[in-house]
Amino acid sequence: MSDPYTETIRYTADIIVVTPDRQVLLIERNWAPFEGHWALPGGHRDPGESSREAAARELAEETGVSVAPGDLREIGTWNQPGRDPRGRYITDAYLAVVPVGTPIVAGDDARTAQWWPLDALPPLAFDHADILAVAMDSTS
Repeated sequence: MSDPYTETIRYTADIIVVTPDRQVLLIERNWAPFEGHWALPGGHRDPGESSREAAARELAEETGVSVAPGDLREIGTWNQPGRDPRGRYITDAYLAVVPVGTPIVAGDDARTAQWWPLDALPPLAFDHADILAVAMDSTS
């Protein structure tokens, strides 16, 4: 019999990457859930890894963009139940500003990666539109 007070929690990190001309880097997911949908780069933390380190690693793996973990600005933590259909996921979100024209290449679990104007975004997977909105409010 399972303990009704025990819950499996998975920890992730997401990263909002923007340019000074107000472009944001998104990936098209290559796996369920939300396969084929646009999302922020991010993913699971590896054992012994901080969320900041995970955000920088996932960004490089999914888009080819390298940012030092120390250059990431923490935006907040999203831990609402139901934010991920796979179960309980808690994510820390970070912001990075990179130069206009930073090259990108899709990798890892990204079908493609693309720069999008902040005022013309596609629908986003998970609660990434909420995360992005908070990040943009914090830069105003």
